[in-house]
Order: sequence, then structure tokens, then C-alpha cells
Amino acid sequence: MPPADPPTVLDGGDLGCVRLRLHLRTLIRTVQPGTVIHLLTTDPAAPLDLPAWCHLTGHVYLGPMPGATAAPAYGIRTTAQQATSIDTDHPWRR
Repeated sequence: MPPADPPTVLDGGDLGCVRLRLHLRTLIRTVQPGTVIHLLTTDPAAPLDLPAWCHLTGHVYLGPMPGATAAPAYGIRTTAQQATSIDTDHPWRR
């Protein structure tokens, strides 16, 4: 079995979850399905918001990632297709 690719890192800094998800969605469009993304963010809502967003979009939330980064890191594994269509004007709706 070939070694796993290193994760793609998205440094969201102190962006709020709405702007963070927009950057995440843009990144996901550029990577292959199955890519693991480590999202670095200091947003206190991320541990609640990211699992819900992954559930809505069909990506896999991997949870907090241990490591020596300045900001907390959360893992996401991309999938080939979104589970549901998201209204880009109202991303909280299916």
C-alpha cells in the first residue's frame, strides 16, 4: 500500500466560520477526492460548525488533529461529490 499523501493545510487564522467555509469550499474544488485537509483556525465555533457543515456537504469530519501548530487544527476528508446541493446565496439551507 503506498504511503498516504501529506494533508493539505488551510490556515484560516481568526476568520469566522462563514468566511472560513468559503475558503474551504474553494480549496476543496481544487483537490482530489479523498484528500485530507487540516484546517487551522482559532474560531471557537469551529468544533461545532465544521462537523455540521461536513454532514450537509457529504465530506468526512475527522475531528481535532493533534500536532504542534499555533492554532487548533481540524481534519476533513474530501469526497467526490457533495451529499446535497447547497444554495450558495443561503449556505445554511439544502
